[in-house]
Amino acid sequence: MRGIYTSVIDIRRKVFTEVARLAYEGGDYAKKIEQLPFKILPGELASYRESIFLERAIIGERLRLAIGLPVRTAAESAPVSDGIEESAIARKYYDPPLINIIKFACHACPENKVLTTNGCQGCLAHPCTEVCPKDAIHIVNGRSVIDQDKCIQCGRCIDVCPYNAIIHQKRPCAAACGIDAISSDQYGRAKIDYDKCVSCGMCLVNCPFGAIVDKGQIFQMIQAMKEGHRVYAAVAPAFVGQFGPKVTPGKLRSAMKALGFTDVIEVAVGADLCATDEAKDFMENVPDKLPFMATSCCPAWSVMAKNLFPEFKDCVSMTLTPMVLTGRLIKLKDPEAKVVFIGPCAAKKLEASRKSVRSDIDFVLTFEEMMGVFEAKNIDLEAMEEEKEVSEASRDGRNFAIAGGVAEAVVNCIKKMYPDQEIKVESAQGLRECKKLMTLAKAGKYNGYLLEGMACPGGCVAGAGTLQAINKSTMAVKQYATSADYQYCCDTDYLKDLEELGK
Repeated sequence: MRGIYTSVIDIRRKVFTEVARLAYEGGDYAKKIEQLPFKILPGELASYRESIFLERAIIGERLRLAIGLPVRTAAESAPVSDGIEESAIARKYYDPPLINIIKFACHACPENKVLTTNGCQGCLAHPCTEVCPKDAIHIVNGRSVIDQDKCIQCGRCIDVCPYNAIIHQKRPCAAACGIDAISSDQYGRAKIDYDKCVSCGMCLVNCPFGAIVDKGQIFQMIQAMKEGHRVYAAVAPAFVGQFGPKVTPGKLRSAMKALGFTDVIEVAVGADLCATDEAKDFMENVPDKLPFMATSCCPAWSVMAKNLFPEFKDCVSMTLTPMVLTGRLIKLKDPEAKVVFIGPCAAKKLEASRKSVRSDIDFVLTFEEMMGVFEAKNIDLEAMEEEKEVSEASRDGRNFAIAGGVAEAVVNCIKKMYPDQEIKVESAQGLRECKKLMTLAKAGKYNGYLLEGMACPGGCVAGAGTLQAINKSTMAVKQYATSADYQYCCDTDYLKDLEELGK
C-alpha cells in the first residue's frame, strides 16, 4: 500500500509527530501523553471503528510503542503513561519484541479461504463443481457455494470460473510474511511466532487495520539532542525522494541541521566499504573455503538464512553492514558522537539493538518517523536553502537501495580488482523467494555463486518505513546515483579506514 495515503498512514504519522512534539516540549510527560489520544482523535464520534473509545485506546498503544514502551492487552489496567519517565532518557530503549500486534485493533481476518463472490452468474456449465476434487462446491439457489469444511484451497475452481467470481482470500499480514511467522490466537486474531520472525516489517505495512506496529526511538533521539550530545544523521541510500519530489539531498541536509543534527552522512559511503570488503571476501573464500557467499547488508535476510540454514551460516558474509560501517566511520572521526541511522527498514532497529552493534549506532528512525520530527518542528523542507551534497559516495554504493544493486556493486569491485574474473550471481527479493534461493543453494545449484538476498520485494526502497511508491523510489535512487563522482565502490577515499573500522 506504499504510495497511497490511507487513514492508517495518516494516524501513524500523527502519532510520530505528537511523540516528537512531546519530546521537544518536555514538562509533565505523563500528563501530556494521556491527552494525546484526544488531540489526535477529537470529538465524540468514531471515524474509523465502531467506537471512539476503541479508537483512542488503539492510539494510546501506538503512542506507547512509538516511545519504545511495551504494548498492553485490553485486560490490563494501567494508564497510557505507565513507564514513560523511565523511557525519557537518551539511550536505547527496546524491550523485545520489536514488531507488536495491538490485539484489540486486529480484525481477526480469515486465515485462508476460497470464497464465491457476488460476481457468480450461476452459469449452466458450473465448471467449478466439476473440477473440485473434494466435492466442496454445490449450486444453491442458482449460485456456487463452497463448503469450507471440505475445501482444501487448491484453487482449481478459481482457474476455471469464466467470471473470475471465485477468490482466494488470505490474511494480508500472513500473506506478506515470507517465513510463515503469523498464525491465529484463540480468538482468531493474528499472532507472531517470534522464534521465526526476523522483523522485516512487511506485516506492518500490509495490515489494512493498522494493528501491527514496531517500536520507535524518536523520543530518545530528541532527548539526546536536548542533553547537548553531538548527534549525526546517517541517511540510508533509499532516502532520495522520500521527503517529497522537490526535497533535494542538499535541502534535506539543511533541514537536518535546522533540527540540530551536527552533520549528515550518506550511508552509501558505508555501502562502498561493505561492497569492497565483500568483494575481497568472495575472492578469498569462494569456492576453495566456501561453496558460495551471500551478501550481509539486509539483516532480515541474513538472520533468516542463518536461522533456517544453520549449516550454511558461514556462507553469509561476515562483512559489517553499511549502517554499522558508517556509524563506526563517524565515531572514528568524532568519538563522542551519537549516531542516528535514518532509513527505510524496521529490521535495522533490531540489528542496532545487538550487543555487537550498540556502540556504533545509537538510534534508528525510519523515514516515516523522521517526517514526524520535521512536522513537529514545522520544518518546511521544500523551502530550505540548498547545501552541498550529503557526502561523496559511488554510483554503485547509492544503488545498494535497489534490488540487485548490492550484488552489482560487489561484482563491479571484483571485476576492477581482478579483470579476468567471471562472477556468477543469483538474487532474490522477498523472504519467501529468499528461502527458495537458499534451498537451491543447499542443493548445490549455486556453488561458486554470489547470492544477494533482500527481505523486501524491490529492495530497501520497499522497506516498511518508506514514504513513497516503490517504483518512484527506484527511479529517484537510480537518477541520484548517476550524479556520483565515481562509479565503483572500491574507488572510495575511505578505504584507508576500512581495516580499523573492522576491528
